[in-house]
Amino acid sequence: MSIQQSGSGKASGFVFTGRHMAIVMVLFFGTIITVNMVMAYFARSSWSGLVAENTYVASQEFNAKAALSRKIEAAGIKGAVEIGKDTISYQLTAPRAGDAIATRVHLTFRRPVGDHQDFSLELADAGGNRFTGTHAVLPGQWIVEAEAFKGDEVVMHEAVRVMVDGVK
Repeated sequence: MSIQQSGSGKASGFVFTGRHMAIVMVLFFGTIITVNMVMAYFARSSWSGLVAENTYVASQEFNAKAALSRKIEAAGIKGAVEIGKDTISYQLTAPRAGDAIATRVHLTFRRPVGDHQDFSLELADAGGNRFTGTHAVLPGQWIVEAEAFKGDEVVMHEAVRVMVDGVK
């Protein structure tokens, strides 16, 4: 039996060689590795990853914090933060009007992602259960943690998410 080739005996068309396969593999895995490295960089640079500095200590403090939250809820004390151009104020209200609810208020501003712009601020008593301070707040989302104290006792503790739309 004999096999006859047509034409001049040269192969026609494209031939997929080992070199082509090597290039395909390098491009395929190179793309995957590059995308993973870029995503890892953005994940590492944009979020502190810190939820609790020491999870064991946080778990041991849980019951005390839960009891404090129940006590604050029962007291009915509410707070409202207002952010102006360079001023921040915090107004406390209670079901029973009367005496001063707190003697001092401490606010901590945290970005939901990242910690390079976070700051804390001790507010001054402006009378009428209103406390004010001076600090510029950049636009964007913030988590504001407020702690109000009467002496050394915490009478109000809350964390709220606010959106700052620019200067007012």
